[in-house]
Amino acid sequence: MIVGGGFGGLYAARRLARHPVRVTVVDRRNHHLFQPLLYQVATAGLSPADIASPLRSILRDARNVAVLLAEAERVDLTGRRILLEDGELAYDALILATGASHSYFGHDDWELLAPGLKTLEDALEIRRRVLLAYEAAERCVDGAERRALLTFVVIGGGPTGVELSGALAEIARQSMARDFRVIDPSQARIVLLEGGPRVLPAFAEALSAKAAAALSRSGVEVRTGATVTNITSDAVWVGGDQIRCRTVLWAAGVEASPLARSLGVPLDRAGRVPVEPDLSVPGHPDVFVIGDLGTFIHQTGAPLPGVAPVAMQQGRLAADNAWRRVSGTPTRPFHYRDKGQMATIGRAAAVAQIGPLRLSGGIAWLAWLFVHILYLIEFRNRFVVLVNWAWAYRHLQARRTAHHAAMASRTPHPRRRPLTRTRFNRLPRRRRMAEKGPAARRRPTAAREAYSLYVERAAEGANEADGPLSASCRGGGLRRVGAPSGSCPSWSSGNRRRR
Repeated sequence: MIVGGGFGGLYAARRLARHPVRVTVVDRRNHHLFQPLLYQVATAGLSPADIASPLRSILRDARNVAVLLAEAERVDLTGRRILLEDGELAYDALILATGASHSYFGHDDWELLAPGLKTLEDALEIRRRVLLAYEAAERCVDGAERRALLTFVVIGGGPTGVELSGALAEIARQSMARDFRVIDPSQARIVLLEGGPRVLPAFAEALSAKAAAALSRSGVEVRTGATVTNITSDAVWVGGDQIRCRTVLWAAGVEASPLARSLGVPLDRAGRVPVEPDLSVPGHPDVFVIGDLGTFIHQTGAPLPGVAPVAMQQGRLAADNAWRRVSGTPTRPFHYRDKGQMATIGRAAAVAQIGPLRLSGGIAWLAWLFVHILYLIEFRNRFVVLVNWAWAYRHLQARRTAHHAAMASRTPHPRRRPLTRTRFNRLPRRRRMAEKGPAARRRPTAAREAYSLYVERAAEGANEADGPLSASCRGGGLRRVGAPSGSCPSWSSGNRRRR
């Protein structure tokens, strides 16, 4: 029995599909969610379908794996059963991988005012609040209220908070910079509040400093050592300082799923289950806890980070140990192979820490992109996400190039198309003269040449037997008075059009 269809539960189910056992996966949602890219759904960068895949589709080829849509409420360790909302299920070996939820540090009333980011529903609610804030600001006539609507506060300087604030800045400065007529989205204020001394505390100090500098360059106001004391519908309080805002996003803390409390075993401060070296629950060798629901301190003396690679590796080992337990062979201890950690600040800006290697900027962003595309579950998701990122990055670079060229040449039309010969010939005469410059505007026309010749001949004293010269010819040519009109030199149709 596997409870939870996240990274840990899914990798455990895939591993057990190799053995001659019946596997049941129980989850309250029928899809697997790629949480590392959830912030892009919250900021309208990706569609929900791009990062969610049906569990039944993923496990279609595993004939011994069944998927049930249900919510586990309690675990009866004595009776070896899972109690659901509308029934119960018995098990021989149990793997719990229900993950974690938001933690508001005793202020549960803040949840309605500052939504977190753990599910697709959370991401869509954040997207709704952010986009409606811009729409409300477009119609607002009060200056103070408009500034509050265009102020976005992100609480928590971990990877989620850094990525979320960077994406909000990108929306304001790039994606929607020219979409409104009354407001200027680029003037939106994004504030990142971190209670500790620096953002990304799990990274090296140098990478944290580079991430903070990149956020500042993108327009994010980073405030460290800022502990939030109160949140209301129109403001966030940091000690005695008030920040007027209408949109607050929570990325500060997590706590384990409530299912852990039903086990009746000691829990840590975050509500997680301390596990044995083989990931089993103390006193219950047939029950395994993995991912954010458990805490493993046997390798370094400190809990492992709550990242996807930890859950993936634990899911595979828990599945192997569950098979060993059922078949009567000794279990193996868990050893985490650290593959590093990454955080993105925006397009072409990220930090990465892979063992002793420290990366930042464009190289780190490319590494981040490759890893996240690699770990997406289905090929369709990988292809769609890659195309979306390539399209968005291409248009961002085009806008940046046009903007820099416009600033260098001081032209008011940064996105003007190149002027080809065909387009030049279709322009009005004054516009063509302006394009050619002052020298072209001083260039004599055929009429001016004819008049100059008339003046010269008059000054020299033309032969009167030939008749007086006349400049009255249509098109500005010369002819003798009394001469037939057909003898008048005329301009071509193209010259007449240009005149």
